[in-house]
Amino acid sequence: MAAASAGLDRTAAPTLRVDGARLWGSLMAMAEIGATAKGGSCRLALSDEDREGRDLFRRWAEEAGCSIVIDSMGNIFARRAGRDASAAPVATGSHLDTQPTGGKFDGVYGVLAGLEVIRRLNELGIETDAPIEAIVWTNEEGARFAPSMIGSGVFAGVFDQAEAYATRDLDGKSLGEELARVGYRGEEPCGAHPIGAFFEAHIEQGPVLEAEGRTIGAVVGAQGMNWYDVELSGAEAHAGTTPMARRRDAYLAAARVADRLAAIAHAHGPHGVATVGQVQVFPNSRNTVPGRVAFSVDLRHPEADALAAMEAAMARALAEICDPVGIERRIERISAEAPIGFDPDCVEAVRAAAQALGFEPKEMVSGAGHDACFLASVAPTGMIFVPCADGISHNEVESATPEDLAAGASVLLNAMLERAGRAA
Repeated sequence: MAAASAGLDRTAAPTLRVDGARLWGSLMAMAEIGATAKGGSCRLALSDEDREGRDLFRRWAEEAGCSIVIDSMGNIFARRAGRDASAAPVATGSHLDTQPTGGKFDGVYGVLAGLEVIRRLNELGIETDAPIEAIVWTNEEGARFAPSMIGSGVFAGVFDQAEAYATRDLDGKSLGEELARVGYRGEEPCGAHPIGAFFEAHIEQGPVLEAEGRTIGAVVGAQGMNWYDVELSGAEAHAGTTPMARRRDAYLAAARVADRLAAIAHAHGPHGVATVGQVQVFPNSRNTVPGRVAFSVDLRHPEADALAAMEAAMARALAEICDPVGIERRIERISAEAPIGFDPDCVEAVRAAAQALGFEPKEMVSGAGHDACFLASVAPTGMIFVPCADGISHNEVESATPEDLAAGASVLLNAMLERAGRAA
């Protein structure tokens, strides 16, 4: 599914820039949907707020002259026609769903930067050889339905659609039912939509670009990421009458496991990271020794061998902590994403566009998972990072400057145009 790439000469410096004020205005308007008290956004996947955000994007895209296709996983494809209707589109995009206390830019920037590319091409009257598309991927965050990146994962053949539909949130609602409820369970089979090349613009979600005074990151790949569900079962007991030595405290065991996980990550530094991000304690009573704890584990490393070693170390830690005190353990790996490398030509298109626009890009490996990571297995893919204040993300105070966001979108515009080909 190769896209046209001969329309522009890479030796000719691209100088096109987006309308930064319009991009910022779109971001702020989208942020009002599910706005939180501290200035962030809460649009959990397939919630009413997510539906409202999707509806707004569709309206804006249609006003920009795009045709809309929705696939069976709710992924939205907004297409600006190219001269060659048979050519696979050069696409960009990300997601509109957020964490429960998410920020204004994670994911949504990549979607609206793609929309801004289309709007700017319209203003300039530029026709491309291949079509241009802006995409919204379903449930990237994984905050409501685990694992993350389900929409792009089914599209890339990583996840089974039936299993994705059956995934349930903490209230027992299934993803498939919620897709239908919000009106985004489309007709096109997921994965049938051709993509000639894919670019994703994103805030860095880390401190490196800001610390180095850089504006653009040319992302060459992403580290591996494994997610696990762990359950420890001990015995409920009276908090006042049960001596410490006779307890089978599942929460205490879980806390010790979390501490060991931090040590495992440090032992595989500086790139290894481990996170316990979700914990459920049963029976969750003030005066009862917890008899059962369920928690999530997130392990990441850019090297496959190191990630496997971290997993093995976690298994040993669970045995060493739980077995001596009679705590039963169950661990399930619910997703595994190998380290990936992005397409060299797409990376070079980002690098060349940044340099021509006056930026010296930093070559980077993404520490976070993104839809682009799954897309890389089915289409040539690249990513663009821009700074975020103090590297903070997944937080209501997440912040980025209008200037940096406009710069990243301008790099995106020129990289996509180089790949799509400018019609004569």
